[in-house]
Amino acid sequence: MSTLAVVAPPSEVLVRSAGVCEEITRRRARNFYYGLRLTPEPERWAMFIIYAWMRQADDIADAAGPDAEERCRRINLYRGATDAAFAGAPVDDSPLWAGFTEVVRRWPLRRQDFHDMLDGQLEDIRAVSLESWLDLRTFCYRVASTVGLICIHVWGFHDPEAPKLAIDRGIAFQLTNVLRDFREDFDEGRVYLPQSDFRAMELTPEMLRRWEPADRCAEFIRAQAERARWHYQSSITLDLMVTRSCEPTLWAMTTIYRGLLEKILADPERVVRKRRIRLSAARKAWIAFRARFKAASSGGA
Repeated sequence: MSTLAVVAPPSEVLVRSAGVCEEITRRRARNFYYGLRLTPEPERWAMFIIYAWMRQADDIADAAGPDAEERCRRINLYRGATDAAFAGAPVDDSPLWAGFTEVVRRWPLRRQDFHDMLDGQLEDIRAVSLESWLDLRTFCYRVASTVGLICIHVWGFHDPEAPKLAIDRGIAFQLTNVLRDFREDFDEGRVYLPQSDFRAMELTPEMLRRWEPADRCAEFIRAQAERARWHYQSSITLDLMVTRSCEPTLWAMTTIYRGLLEKILADPERVVRKRRIRLSAARKAWIAFRARFKAASSGGA
């Protein structure tokens, strides 16, 4: 199986909705926004609309006022609205639903990927404890591999192995997020790293947060980071499988996330320090320059 990007002329609905959703992306996810700017049209417009869909799902799940049961109910209502869009009958004429309905009509997107993503939101709302690596992998698939699968079906790919590699790349991204955000998540009452892995190292999340004992904590984080590194390496050929004009976006995002992981491997204690792990301004500027050069060379934006 392979899929290539849609070449039909863009509709007014798509262009108008994309303009609104682009602004949402610019305000809510600046780094992601600049990555998507490298994607050529009309795939860029589709990705802005899909990001707005994801952002709305996140906002429902993270809403501060409603209790967990109410947020789960709202996610399931959102699931119903998503199904309506796939059926060509948007629940309203807002830019989000009008544009999303147009996107799923034009591109070979799979309804199940969106359902799986919403299942990940429900799991996050319920703060389910992750017992094993399999549990964590399933969570990573739902909240991140689904994004990879959706992206490659918008960008287009020419190798049947691409979906499998997109799953691995998404797992690598989410594992990087889990490690980078350990301190913030722990302080908010969430622990995503497997409980069985803590027990195997005779650690608890509380000990890891205190970074005591330091040598065992460092060994634990490096083992988790190596798991993420393996998933980056296993999916390395994905970049060669997507439509060439869309490859710079994938390359830039992967280079940023892999750079964060390398910082963790070099200094594991950073996951519990107050200052969030980031790439330097110089490093990000280099990535942006290379990505723009790749986009220009490929005939993209």
